[in-house]
Amino acid sequence: MEARAQARYVRVTPMKARRVIDLIRGMNASDAQAVLAFAPQAASEPIGKVLASAIANATNNHAMDARSLVVSAAYVDEGPTMKRIRPRAQGRAYRIRKRSSHITVVVSDQKEG
Repeated sequence: MEARAQARYVRVTPMKARRVIDLIRGMNASDAQAVLAFAPQAASEPIGKVLASAIANATNNHAMDARSLVVSAAYVDEGPTMKRIRPRAQGRAYRIRKRSSHITVVVSDQKEG
C-alpha cells in the first residue's frame, strides 16, 4: 500500500529541489524527516511539508503504521516559469526566469518489497 502527497507551484527551482529530494529517496520516512529538518537548503522546508503530508495521508487514509513507512518515490517536476525583466546598462533589458516546481513524495510499507 502506498500514499502520496504533492505540492504544486512551489517557488523553488527544480534543480535545487532535486538536490534535496535525492537525499531522502529510499530512506525510512522518520529518518528522512530528520535529515530534512537539519538540511541547510531552502528547498528542504517545502519538501519536509510534503513528506509530512504523505505520512499523514498514509496513517489517516490507509491506516498504515508511521514507523514502517519508506520513501519509495520522490521526484520534482518543473512548473511554470514567471518571466521578469531586469533593466541593464545602455537601454538593454535582461530576462529573469523565476522557476517553480511540482514536488511529489510517495511513501509505502517496508513489507511490500
